[in-house]
Amino acid sequence: MRNITLNIQYDGTNYKGWQIQPSFKILTIQGVLQEAIYKLTGQYCQVIAAGRTDAGVHALSQIASFKTTSILEIEVILRALNAILPDDIRIHEIAEKDLGFHPRFDAKSKTYCYLIANFNVITPFLARYLWNIGYNLDFNAMTASVKCLLGKHDFSSFRGSGCGAKTTVRTIFSISIEAFDKIDFMTFAQKGSFIKVSIEADSFLRHMARNIIGTIIEIGRKRWNPDDMEKILFSKDRRCAGTTAPARGLYLQRINY
Repeated sequence: MRNITLNIQYDGTNYKGWQIQPSFKILTIQGVLQEAIYKLTGQYCQVIAAGRTDAGVHALSQIASFKTTSILEIEVILRALNAILPDDIRIHEIAEKDLGFHPRFDAKSKTYCYLIANFNVITPFLARYLWNIGYNLDFNAMTASVKCLLGKHDFSSFRGSGCGAKTTVRTIFSISIEAFDKIDFMTFAQKGSFIKVSIEADSFLRHMARNIIGTIIEIGRKRWNPDDMEKILFSKDRRCAGTTAPARGLYLQRINY
């Protein structure tokens, strides 16, 4: 038995998230990968990911693994799977790990980032990859609001419905908000006002990152004060936090081992 590990990028727009669904008609990243592996090896292999991204969420570096008795060489598996997979899912790296390696349980932390456009008209080539906010945001207020989220806390206030986590306690190691006046895309500079929020944590509750982003936006709009973030956190009440940010702006950026 071999444990094959994949480093995957995907555009989540056309998929109902990572996790395979009971209906074969529902397109998921895991389902497409497992079908491709079956076509290649003739074996049904469960592909286990480091993190189960939601419908519409993208991945810059998703780590996943599957176990197989196939004797195909690593590079052959890489080339063959990329030939079978659709263009919006690419395997960039492949390796053979110890049988005990687990992408999720062995991960030390995960980093998600979120992209926001803060102006009225954006290029259609970026529209599906960020949240367009057509009004001025208070960048300083947004930056000040997130300091209280650092460290180990009960993040019930940012927990999405349907979350099956046994505990709502998580540790955020870092959170940053950056502003940019352009984004480089296919050698073209798309000018405007862009904001990137990056969050590194030991793990995330369902919709946790997107609910934090939605709350940051409310503060940026000056509907709430920066100090309200701490009150929302300690309330442990999802109803106190902001709306869930759209999935299209969220990226699984990195898995740290």
